[in-house]
Amino acid sequence: MDLQALNNLSYGMYIVTTRKESKNVGCLINSAIQITSKNPMIAISLNKENYTNEILKETRECAISILSEKTNPEVISKFGFLSSRETNKFENRNYKDMDNLPVILEDICAYIIGEVIRVVDAETHDIFLIRVKQTEKVSEESPMTYKYYRERLKGKSPKKAPTYQEEKVENQAANRYQCSVCGYIYDDSKEEVKFEDLPEDWTCPLCGVGKDKFIKL
Repeated sequence: MDLQALNNLSYGMYIVTTRKESKNVGCLINSAIQITSKNPMIAISLNKENYTNEILKETRECAISILSEKTNPEVISKFGFLSSRETNKFENRNYKDMDNLPVILEDICAYIIGEVIRVVDAETHDIFLIRVKQTEKVSEESPMTYKYYRERLKGKSPKKAPTYQEEKVENQAANRYQCSVCGYIYDDSKEEVKFEDLPEDWTCPLCGVGKDKFIKL
């Protein structure tokens, strides 16, 4: 079965957030669709191992921020590749409390606030059906698509994302280095400067970490 065919499906890029007591929780998702128009309802997918999944099942309320093509890659890296269980993802981020929820406003197109009305078991993931309570368009920027994220930003899917596919690495003469945080790959054969010759203050173009976070493949 050629799973690459699934890359032709259209996806967006979103951050879903919620709050348990005083703890803000959130993660990056790329699966959110509108289900109904009257009394609008949307559906999102979250991996069962994701901490945000665990908390959202308790709180039953969340906000969904629709990312734009202008979104800082550091936001994607922090919400997509770190866990809210150990990391304060909201530190130094532009967000606002709305209906007792932390809503990410940094370079977004719009946000949606809603309540979970049903959770459907989908084996490795749960599908959350969410009734929309409030929404607002905040900019005219183009929404970031998963295709844009993969092809323009060279981004990778987190292992818990529904679109994650294990990358096949073929033997190559040139050296390749992978960011241990976001999965970005620096391929010497495709760059003007070899990785080892990059200046020490060079940072990952996707998530902003230093060379020391890269692993040679």
